Amino acid sequence: MPEPSFAPFSTQHGMAVLVGILGIAAFLVLGRRGGKCERLTRAVLAFINLAVFGLSQWAWSKVTREIGMDNAVPLHLCDLAAFLAGFALITGNKTCTLLTYFWGLAGTIQGILTPAIDIGFPHPAFFSFFIHHFAVIAAAIYLPVVTGWRVESPLWRSPLKAFAWVNVYVLVAIIANHMMGTNYGFLAGKPVNPSLLDHLGPHPAYIIWLEMIALLFFFLLALPVRERRAKKCD
Repeated sequence: MPEPSFAPFSTQHGMAVLVGILGIAAFLVLGRRGGKCERLTRAVLAFINLAVFGLSQWAWSKVTREIGMDNAVPLHLCDLAAFLAGFALITGNKTCTLLTYFWGLAGTIQGILTPAIDIGFPHPAFFSFFIHHFAVIAAAIYLPVVTGWRVESPLWRSPLKAFAWVNVYVLVAIIANHMMGTNYGFLAGKPVNPSLLDHLGPHPAYIIWLEMIALLFFFLLALPVRERRAKKCD
């Protein structure tokens, strides 16, 4: 029996986004209560991020058609972002937190707006896809809003760090794609569903444009989480 289909910008897409936004709001409200409630909320969000790749593997095992190696190992940017988010929430590690924030908001949101999935509700792959992406976004917002994380000073330092790590990822993903015939990071080709990449030219030129857009987004995302300087008293 074929899987139910998914179409971007459809009713089920809109409902998934709405439920995801409500879920993020719930985590933020519970986290802002502080104390034991905050610790429990942070632990649950960390668990979801650390477990979601395993959930995705189980969900894709339920697909009846033959699937490739593109989800066999956690080498999509959102896969790595989920692991980073889990560790950031548990340990408070500065690098994990920085990458969760910048990668989660600059990259994972794009995955929600233009999902690279063709399997719809109520298949487990549909649920795992949106749980995965919204868990990363929730962590990326939770860290500055609830835990008070802020970018380093001067303002340009944190965006450039995130951008440098993106390029490390790009190099690793390109090598993996060459060796396994995969398309991690969509660095070997554009996704089938409509996406931002459709407007950035042919392969591999769109990778350069994508990096420039990512760098711009990183600098813009740094603005609302910069450290506020205390006013001097006379």
